[in-house]
Amino acid sequence: MQFPEDISQDVIHRLRRVEGQIRGLEKLVEQRAECRDIVIQLAAAKAALDRAGFKLVAAGIRQCAVGDTPAEEVAQLEELFMKLS
Repeated sequence: MQFPEDISQDVIHRLRRVEGQIRGLEKLVEQRAECRDIVIQLAAAKAALDRAGFKLVAAGIRQCAVGDTPAEEVAQLEELFMKLS
C-alpha cells in the first residue's frame, strides 16, 4: 500500500523531529544529566515515533474505507496497527 504524498511528507517531518530528539538524548547521556530528564525525553521520543506510525496506519484505514480494498490488505493493515500498540 502506498501512502499519499502529503502523509509521507508529514511522517518525514515527524521523523526528522524525532531524530533531533535522539541527538538531544545522546547529549543528555554524555553530559550525565539527571535520570528523570533522560527518561522524560525518551518517553517524548517514543510518543513521537508512535504518532508517526499511527499517522501512516490512519491513512491506510482511510484508503481502505474509500475503495475496494482486498481482504488481505485490510488484514495487513490490522497487523501493522497491532504492532504499534
